[in-house]
Amino acid sequence: MTTSAPMPHNRRPAGCPFRPDAGLEQHRADPELPRLSTFNPQLGDFEAVLVTRADEVRQVLADPRYEAGFAFDRTGPRTVMNQPGILLNYDGEEHTHYRRMLSGAFTVKRVRSLAPAIRRVVDERLDALEQAGPGADLIETFAGPVPLLVICELLGIPLEDRDGIQRRSATGTDVANTLETQLENFAAMAAYMGGLIRRQRADPGDDILGDLIRRHGHELSDDELIGMGNSILVAGHETVSSMIGLGTLALLRDEEQLAIVRDDQSVAPGAVEELLRLLSVAPPLVRQANADLELAGRPVKAGERVVLSTLAANHDSDLLPDGPARLDVRRRPVAHLAFGYGAHQCIGQQLARLELQIALPALLRRLPGLRLAVGFDAVEYRDDALVFGVARLPVTW
Repeated sequence: MTTSAPMPHNRRPAGCPFRPDAGLEQHRADPELPRLSTFNPQLGDFEAVLVTRADEVRQVLADPRYEAGFAFDRTGPRTVMNQPGILLNYDGEEHTHYRRMLSGAFTVKRVRSLAPAIRRVVDERLDALEQAGPGADLIETFAGPVPLLVICELLGIPLEDRDGIQRRSATGTDVANTLETQLENFAAMAAYMGGLIRRQRADPGDDILGDLIRRHGHELSDDELIGMGNSILVAGHETVSSMIGLGTLALLRDEEQLAIVRDDQSVAPGAVEELLRLLSVAPPLVRQANADLELAGRPVKAGERVVLSTLAANHDSDLLPDGPARLDVRRRPVAHLAFGYGAHQCIGQQLARLELQIALPALLRRLPGLRLAVGFDAVEYRDDALVFGVARLPVTW
């Protein structure tokens, strides 16, 4: 049976942004695969199978017959998602071709080498937060700038251009904007990135774009490089910013867990994995079956679209039998799906982990008296953004 529902990506219960809403929980308990009439800013209104169980989400993501690049319209208007060079727009050998080019920028060794630069950015933004004084907005002063400054440094974006980059990135992920606004915004993003790429082709820098151009510039068009650059910029900024803001809020709601992260440096990697699982800020993943398939004995027809809720999956009691809605930063990490799974798993996940492992403990240690400057019920959320997060987070100390 097909029912009507909003895209199950950012919807959480009123007053509790740390777990799926009741509708998602009910769907996960349903023995059938629900069919929904839903919406996506790239696809518009469409019918889809909703998958919410952790094992079934993983099964779909591991099966190449569920395609990711079906929505890429090479002849249509360019948007943040509909452009060449974005890994989610390709499947099979084509996807492998592009991913191999980008993978060198995100090796564990290279990411670890960025730790000093990340610490410098974090310390500078903590200085700015202290100077702003009690009552400052953590999102504006810290959670937003830290990943933006890191990713801009990786892309070789000059300091004076970063305010414009942040504004265009936020506009590009706000599903409340009209198509006209999105097209105008993307044109500005593409024009800026195109200029950066032309300068890099003339004199490649010691950054991701410069490295791509030195190694693969003869294989990649400016159009493809624009897509790669913009996708790294948006994905690398919005998700980490949301995780810093919402992760801080989750810790501020639990003094015991906050104290552990603040006082025990060894807990940071596990705490970050727990927060990634619990909060699941990224949007759901959409796939399309290219053949008649079965999922746990239930039919999925060729051409049917499938929406995978990683938020619901990461709260599945089969994935985590012991209190999946409870924050436990000492919990043994589980194989969560915050970064997806399979061939399209997030290529920048190690960078995101490192930023969070550095930023969250540093914030709590610098400001040991950190607390909300407003009531929890007064916190504003980005309900209409592709990446769920906190809109403003006034804090004091």
